Amino acid sequence: MELTQEQRAIRDTVREFAAEEVRPTAREADETETFPEEVWDGLAEIGVTAMTTPEEYGGLDVDGLTYALVNEALAHGQLAVATALSVHCLATSCIAEFGDEAQREEFLPEMVDGRPVGCFALSEPDAGSNPAAMSTEARREGDEYVVNGTKQWITNGERGDVVVLFAKTDRDDPNSITQFVVPKGIDGVEVGRREEKLGLRASDTTTLTFEDARIPAEYRLTEEGRGLAAALSILTGGRVGIAAQAVGVAQAALDEAKAYATDREQFGGPIADIQTIRHKLADMATETQAARLLTYDAARGLDEGEPPTQAASMAKLRASETAMDVTNEAVQIHGGYGYTTDFPVERLYRDAKITTIYEGTSQIQRTVIARELLE
Repeated sequence: MELTQEQRAIRDTVREFAAEEVRPTAREADETETFPEEVWDGLAEIGVTAMTTPEEYGGLDVDGLTYALVNEALAHGQLAVATALSVHCLATSCIAEFGDEAQREEFLPEMVDGRPVGCFALSEPDAGSNPAAMSTEARREGDEYVVNGTKQWITNGERGDVVVLFAKTDRDDPNSITQFVVPKGIDGVEVGRREEKLGLRASDTTTLTFEDARIPAEYRLTEEGRGLAAALSILTGGRVGIAAQAVGVAQAALDEAKAYATDREQFGGPIADIQTIRHKLADMATETQAARLLTYDAARGLDEGEPPTQAASMAKLRASETAMDVTNEAVQIHGGYGYTTDFPVERLYRDAKITTIYEGTSQIQRTVIARELLE
């Protein structure tokens, strides 16, 4: 695959940072369920918190493939960090694409430096895969919107300060979903408890509750009723990012399995000499590369005008399922040791599962693919 000189430079910089700064923090961050803030500051220093911000506001405005390369390299070090970055970039994407000049000037120049951290508030306790069923309402009162409702599964929910919020201007009208940008310090916005999760434990995932929160009308990002279409267009790029992260997790598991199989001796030699193990590694490498190529193909499509809806869903489906398969095999190759925290494959296995769920489950991706294929 041919990369430009700039793409190679950014990829190599993030790879080095992930190996030297991110991966060494992964075990402690997972065990203590704390986000490595010093790593976040490092990401800002190398510029990747500015990936989806236009250059006129101090950003990099990278192409789709570069975005995928960064997500893959960072997830190879620690998925929780890559997820936090992708959600931050999702928020800056929304402000850049749908915001007016005043909104961009207020938020983007600081967000390129990583703080304030961005959040994306779409899902609700009773509206996950079907966002049209959301009940959060933003009722217009003069020059303000009064917001009431609860959002769930908010990555960066504790540490974030700027929320891209989706709410109905009429709770009974599914066509009234509207997008807002909300400073989290506004009265009436409360952060709920952190979710206790199987994996991605370093990432803070919370609820956000809005109780008579008054949002100035100038913080509305889209016209009333245009919020859901905006969300779906942005999530196409988000799915490519998650696909790339899944590839990074799969590659990390493959690397760990290769190293272990080469070092571990049984039956008079390294287990890498056993055909069963060799075939496992061959299949893991093949599936990881196939997922990578699907992801890169979808990433290139992000720069070609119409959102690559089908390609993004195919990449997200295949890469996330591959991450689950490859991490499972990596645990198996490690044997009993793979089931302990002494080796990172158990964490990779736990982390991989979320890639089949967030930003559209595997079942939702199949629905999207079939719709694009048949309609």
